[in-house]
Amino acid sequence: MTRSDATPWWRPEVHEGRRAALLARNRIQGAIRGWLAARDFIEVDPAALQVSPGNEAHLHGFATEAIGNDGQGRRMYLHTSPEFAMKKLLAAGEKRIAAFAHVWRNRERGDRHSPEFTMLEWYRVGEEYTVLMQDCADFLRLAAEAAGSTVLRYRGVDCDPFAAPERVSVAEAFARHAGIDLLATIGPDGATDAAALAAQMDAVGLRHAADDTWSDLLSRVLVEKVEPHLGHGRATILDRYPAAEAALARPAPDDARVAERFELYACGVELANGFGELTNPAEQRRRFEIEMDEKQRVYGERYPLDEDFLAALALMPPASGIALGFDRLVMLATAAPRIDDVIWTPLAR
Repeated sequence: MTRSDATPWWRPEVHEGRRAALLARNRIQGAIRGWLAARDFIEVDPAALQVSPGNEAHLHGFATEAIGNDGQGRRMYLHTSPEFAMKKLLAAGEKRIAAFAHVWRNRERGDRHSPEFTMLEWYRVGEEYTVLMQDCADFLRLAAEAAGSTVLRYRGVDCDPFAAPERVSVAEAFARHAGIDLLATIGPDGATDAAALAAQMDAVGLRHAADDTWSDLLSRVLVEKVEPHLGHGRATILDRYPAAEAALARPAPDDARVAERFELYACGVELANGFGELTNPAEQRRRFEIEMDEKQRVYGERYPLDEDFLAALALMPPASGIALGFDRLVMLATAAPRIDDVIWTPLAR
């Protein structure tokens, strides 16, 4: 299925080699749609053009200009996730919703990254975030069955989509794979200690920069020492992220140091990011402002806040929600070497 980057995907001989995986993509999407419909999910179609692309420091949006009837321009963005729009629908009264949404992320290109890709996102009102873990397990199985495969595979690593995923906390994974006591670097209130984490990294021989923040250090350990071991043999659910990395998740009720957030891994590839959703608009604003301050520091830019979204959070009921990289799931189910091989019309490199 590999091809030269110089050969366009629309050449008949190239398309012939890609077509089986693309048809499998359609079957996988159909199987998941059937699963969602059988459980009373309503499929929605969130608009991609938004006032903010999202407010995480290291996510980069595509900007455009909306010109009104008066000829005046207004800065708008293509969303990096349908999350803001879908949570507004929860505030409006919807209970179970899902979307196959095209999303756009700048500064992302590689075998597992495309600037435009498809995100499967779904929400359950009044249900704990742990229910999403079983949803994920079901989708792994459905993908393999629809693709006619018995394993998920990426770069020689196999994962059994029919086996129950292993659930492990971030702290347990850091201890197991990096020899680091992560919770020792987090205070009882969730405050983080970069110097303490850097010292532990020094002790186990992990490099880092002098100006790395605690989040930078965590990310380095995660990418270099933890993620490569996840999802081998069976899927991994990496649960209870530190509260400082909660994003839009609520704190865990039993430990303020961690949040109701998990990520799904198969074959060492991150597939999904799930939350017990935060519904406190003041706390969400505080987190967004911290993220945008960090974005300004690192990249010299910041994105506006979606004030309608923050207002809607006050009306949003308790819910769980998750976003899954649909193209990556197809890639693993078809053993494709890169994401472009399972996108019908990939962006030319």
